[in-house]
Amino acid sequence: MKKQHFATKAIHQGYDANEMKGSVATPIFQTSTFQFDSAEHGEHSFSGEENGYIYTRIGNPTVDVLEERIAELEGAEAGLAFSSGMGAISAVLIALTKANDHIIASSGLYGCSFGLLKMFEEKYNMSLSLIDFSSEEEIRSHIKDETSCIYIETPINPTMRLIDLELVSRIAKENDIPVVVDNTFSSPYLQRPIELGCDVVVHSATKYINGHGDVIAGLAVGKQELMEEVAMTTRKDIGAVLAPFDAWLLLRGLKTLPLRMDRHCDNAEKIVEKLEEHPKVKHVYYPTIDKSGVFDKQMTRGGGVIAFEINGNKQRAQQLLNNVSLAKVAVSLGDAETLIEHPATMTHAVIPEEERLKMGITDTLIRLSVGLEAWEDIWDDLESALAKL
Repeated sequence: MKKQHFATKAIHQGYDANEMKGSVATPIFQTSTFQFDSAEHGEHSFSGEENGYIYTRIGNPTVDVLEERIAELEGAEAGLAFSSGMGAISAVLIALTKANDHIIASSGLYGCSFGLLKMFEEKYNMSLSLIDFSSEEEIRSHIKDETSCIYIETPINPTMRLIDLELVSRIAKENDIPVVVDNTFSSPYLQRPIELGCDVVVHSATKYINGHGDVIAGLAVGKQELMEEVAMTTRKDIGAVLAPFDAWLLLRGLKTLPLRMDRHCDNAEKIVEKLEEHPKVKHVYYPTIDKSGVFDKQMTRGGGVIAFEINGNKQRAQQLLNNVSLAKVAVSLGDAETLIEHPATMTHAVIPEEERLKMGITDTLIRLSVGLEAWEDIWDDLESALAKL
């Protein structure tokens, strides 16, 4: 059979209905434990001499389908599912680091990712360098003997700044440092960091992978050996495992990922055009506006998230949120509904003000997750809210 396209793999990869009594939909194996054929079978399963299911925290057939599918879509050898995006991020970073290590991360991170790295500093005496990754010289200047990991968001949440993944991965490989990329904002439909030389990709699958705002989940993909190590250590022992029903919801969401992402992008591109023309909007941040050439190298489209700054202050930004009616004032992104939030006081409130401002997260910055509604209705809502300022 010829190599299948992304949209086909998003529906079929990792599942054979003939193995499940002909069920076209992936069954939900809603069980905590699995029966052994004998005491010896149990012994061999725990020793690793035989493959099979033991306990859902260690493995589950529904979850397995999801893990194989996301690995294929990202171009990786293996995948792992977690009970949240932060479960995925923490499991991977703990597996790759130890006390007294050094981590290089993008200057601009989701608030909880920032909090996790600061916890590493406080509890395990790790050191952290937050950098722009704007040049080869800058990256090289921060690498130390004890640097054990590079952790990147691109596009960065919420400023939408892009990082050249090919450049970073090339330098990292010269120094034998693994590169971990949070690909939540793009999904594998718009960007595949593994194909650009990176080692691990993580997702808050709550967002575009699921797409319907009704599950909390995380995913990680990478080399088979590393994923097996994470599965049998930090995921198993810390326990941030995904429930079978939630895996089923993600599988259902993945089937429409290409269709949804194209609609998110179509709508976002229209809204960006309108925002750029509006007199009360000071700056608009969106990947396609990037002038560095990075967008053309690694993304196919810009995604569904826009950030923009308005003229005024924090109170005026909050007033804008209070003026919308169609858009929901809520954190998260990637839902069918348009969501709007104020990063400085919501998703990134945990970051100290001085650090937050260095990241470009000002009091007048708004993050908009453009939904699947008619773009005209989304803009009517925003335009009306801006007019009231």
